[in-house]
Amino acid sequence: MADLSQKDWTKQLEEDNNSVVLDVRTQDEVDEGVIPNSIHIDIYRGQGFIEEIQKLDKTKSYYVYCRSGNRSGQACAIMNQLGFDSAYNLIGGFNEWRGEVVNQ
Repeated sequence: MADLSQKDWTKQLEEDNNSVVLDVRTQDEVDEGVIPNSIHIDIYRGQGFIEEIQKLDKTKSYYVYCRSGNRSGQACAIMNQLGFDSAYNLIGGFNEWRGEVVNQ
């Protein structure tokens, strides 16, 4: 797992053509807006979160965010334990995001 600043996270994401953006916030948080093209799996689902993560392609790179960077850091650690090699945590999370936001 790597903790990346928004600058590094977005730069690396733009250069990575095998990437997935993963939002691990709650549905209420997602309703406030998301980073474009992200998939949503709520980390608070516990075992349900782990089951959903295990369905993902382990060969891809995952750019993970939450509201502040704490839950996404936990999600990256869980993903590493499950055999994901490339999970990147967005430092500061959605709170400090200065890029594009879309409403779903």
